[in-house]
Amino acid sequence: MTVTAVVGAQWGDEGKGRVVDYLAQKADMVIRFQGGDNAGHTVVNSYGLFKLHLIPSGIFNPNAQAIIGAGTVVNPGALLDEMKLVTDAGVSVDNLWIDRRAHMVLPYHRELDGLQETARGGRSIGTTKRGIGPCYADKAARHGLQIGDLQHPKWLRERLEGVVGRINFALTQYDAPPLDLEALYNQLMEWSEALSPRIIDTLPRIQDAQRWDKEILLEGQLGVMRDLDWGIYPYVTSSNPTASAACIGAGLPATALTRVIGVVKAYSTAVGAGPFPVELLDAEGEKLRDVGQEFGATTGRPRRCGWFDGVAIKYAAWLNGFTGIAVTKLDVLDDFDEIKICVCYKYGDQLVNQIPETAVLEQVEPVYETWEGWKQTTRGARKWEHLPKQARLFLHRISELAGAPIQFISVGPERDELVVR
Repeated sequence: MTVTAVVGAQWGDEGKGRVVDYLAQKADMVIRFQGGDNAGHTVVNSYGLFKLHLIPSGIFNPNAQAIIGAGTVVNPGALLDEMKLVTDAGVSVDNLWIDRRAHMVLPYHRELDGLQETARGGRSIGTTKRGIGPCYADKAARHGLQIGDLQHPKWLRERLEGVVGRINFALTQYDAPPLDLEALYNQLMEWSEALSPRIIDTLPRIQDAQRWDKEILLEGQLGVMRDLDWGIYPYVTSSNPTASAACIGAGLPATALTRVIGVVKAYSTAVGAGPFPVELLDAEGEKLRDVGQEFGATTGRPRRCGWFDGVAIKYAAWLNGFTGIAVTKLDVLDDFDEIKICVCYKYGDQLVNQIPETAVLEQVEPVYETWEGWKQTTRGARKWEHLPKQARLFLHRISELAGAPIQFISVGPERDELVVR
């Protein structure tokens, strides 16, 4: 049995969905273990192009169980929209299951998220306003509603009545209209009817998969630099997208994890506020954005672009314990004369080789190595030796900085545009 965690090694948007889609073809179970619909995984395969936000990217394998784990937060309306998106393309959702312990993102979470972000003014943290932070906050404060509550109307009604007064008080602080309890409850009952057949205790299925030595794939969202504990706080998400959290969010013992694949782009991107030392605010940054089509899968916001950050990859490798890495979008660099890799930061007259606290990270400058570009297409490469020599040297340096072997190299968006080592 192999239990593989696929996690982001940068600021998110590394191409995890593309890697999960490939690995899921041989998986028996794919579990999304954290996050919500605030970030998307883009998948391109024979069914078309999809931007998935909640459904695991393994949904395209009809023989794999796709599970939304207890560590996620689920907007029921968004999930139903996404289910329609894939079924309209001819993809079955018969093997899609939601753990009853996953918390619900409700309309008031989204409203509060937007109001709070607006109130921050010039100090906004770049939230997508999808309600993820307020939902996780309610979960931690034990005010949250689990999706399994939809199957217990009386219990749900009692819990909802306890929530309304607190939420309405919060809304008054922003001069926003109060919740309509009846309208919200009726909406929840509609979602209950639509989703209840898929809401289960997933633990018995996961236990059976482990006992029978099945292939289990754990799918993370965002990346280590957005981790609640280890990211660039406060410009972080409200959960832990690192491999250490994968077993918790999925429902597996820590000893079950056998492989960790860190996904990185051949350059760096970020969406949202916060320090981003390698950001390029020049023509090269624009070229990376245009060639790479770097726009958020969830919000459509232009991504901030820059060269590969070797300091960040060393940090990510330590925190996640990578057994291998997947490098995506190598082909985006095909037409650059020179390519750079940040190997450390400069802070005043000091060289910094670790990720410092956010207050310092905002002030550092990147120190680069310059590498010769290969100036030819990599799109047709399917073996390591098919790649240009300069590309192989560049990739070897990334592997060296990560302290982990490169196992996959993406040279295009399609499932088969991949070099597997």
